[in-house]
Amino acid sequence: MALTATLSALTLAAGCAPLRSHQGYIIDADLVNSVQPGVDNRNSVLQTLGKPSFASQFNTGDWYYIARDSRNLAYLKPKAKSQITLKISFTQTGVVQDITRTGVERVASINPYGKTTPTLGRKRSFFEELFGNIGTVGAQGAGKGGGDDSQP
Repeated sequence: MALTATLSALTLAAGCAPLRSHQGYIIDADLVNSVQPGVDNRNSVLQTLGKPSFASQFNTGDWYYIARDSRNLAYLKPKAKSQITLKISFTQTGVVQDITRTGVERVASINPYGKTTPTLGRKRSFFEELFGNIGTVGAQGAGKGGGDDSQP
């Protein structure tokens, strides 16, 4: 009986162990430190570090390598325990200009506002939304329906 109780307690305790996960790029400090501003270019960075997690669509197309370690307990939301964001900026000619490292302090916590999106204007019921345009399409002063714009 004691053995069964001990096994049951160990099984329940194992179910409450925190789950750890790693997402994103696996950082190798030696490879990251080998990339030098003014020396390396896009091709050498690609060969050394591999494909970035994502690239900026603005400016000169900065590259970002992101690694995050998270923990969560059972059904709770995961929390970022550590994060490394490596930003590599390039000049217009494609030479490495700057390397910036940031950590978990840059992780934003976003709390959605309820289950609905607040909007301006009046609240309409489901049926008002569904049947609200009946009689207004093609009515006087409402414009012509059908999308025919062959006439000015």
